[in-house]
Amino acid sequence: MGDVKLEELNVAAVLDAKGLSCPMPLLRTKKEMGKLKSGEILQVMGTDPGSRNDIPGWCERSGHEFLGLKDEEGFTTYYIKKG
Repeated sequence: MGDVKLEELNVAAVLDAKGLSCPMPLLRTKKEMGKLKSGEILQVMGTDPGSRNDIPGWCERSGHEFLGLKDEEGFTTYYIKKG
């Protein structure tokens, strides 16, 4: 990821998946990614601990770039760049 600061990313869309449990955060993420153009960034906010593995793993399998995650108060934010 280099020197990129997550807060400074140009986010194209934000998905609020807080309170949803597996597999809903990932299903919603897939749906949102389908609306974006290649190179655009999706910010996903979620509370499901499984997403920490699910989202990066799904990115790898589906050709998207997982840019990183940030722990917030009570939830985690994930950043995904559409492949």
